[in-house]
Amino acid sequence: MTKEDIIKPENLVYKKPTLMNDNLMHYCPGCSHGVVHKLIAEVIEEMGMEDKAIGISPVGCAVFIYNYLDIDWQEAAHGRAPALATAIKRLWPDRLVFTYQGDGDLACIGTAETIHALNRGENITIIFINNAIYGMTGGQMAPTTLVGMKTSTCPYGRDVHLHGYPLKMADIAAQLEGTAYVTRQSVQSVPAIRKAKKAIRKAFENSMAGKGSNLVEIVSTCNSGWKMSPADSNKWMEEHMFPFYPLGDLKDK
Repeated sequence: MTKEDIIKPENLVYKKPTLMNDNLMHYCPGCSHGVVHKLIAEVIEEMGMEDKAIGISPVGCAVFIYNYLDIDWQEAAHGRAPALATAIKRLWPDRLVFTYQGDGDLACIGTAETIHALNRGENITIIFINNAIYGMTGGQMAPTTLVGMKTSTCPYGRDVHLHGYPLKMADIAAQLEGTAYVTRQSVQSVPAIRKAKKAIRKAFENSMAGKGSNLVEIVSTCNSGWKMSPADSNKWMEEHMFPFYPLGDLKDK
């Protein structure tokens, strides 16, 4: 039996998107970033936007996303990705422009840029990876860290009297006039991955149709920062993150 006899179109259950190259990823085992990268690549290919997609790379764990997806990229200063995306989309309205940001980049130093770009109704998509911790710099508390959750900078757990409350960026975005589509998804299971892909596709289509700004939040794990195995991280996320950050569409114009 030859290789050609085995690898037939009807037998393929997994196909690597052509936009994803063969560079080895730097992410920790069990990290959600790689899954979301693949979804983005698949959606861009299915939309036929390979030559017109422009991603804005963040600061944080996913800063090297441009090493893995072969599209045009620009890297923004910390938190400023929505501002850069705004300029690019206004200059080239026929381009598919999106940012890819973590909770530290988007919900802390980039809060102003995020809120104002969304409120202006810029025809961009913001993909927001929320793992409730600063993964790259040592597991510090993030704006999205849950109450009672332990990090390197709140080792006894987040205390609302000392640290304030977690910031629900998607809930805020849903109240803004400029947003067309705001959703919160996850990628811890096959059904969840399929829903997340549909959400990314819808957001990209909205931005190309000029319907306004779009925010796709992906509730994620950081097993290194959480000090758990990948399997335990998924379970902890389902038991603790999902009740506070419930999945589903928050706004759909």
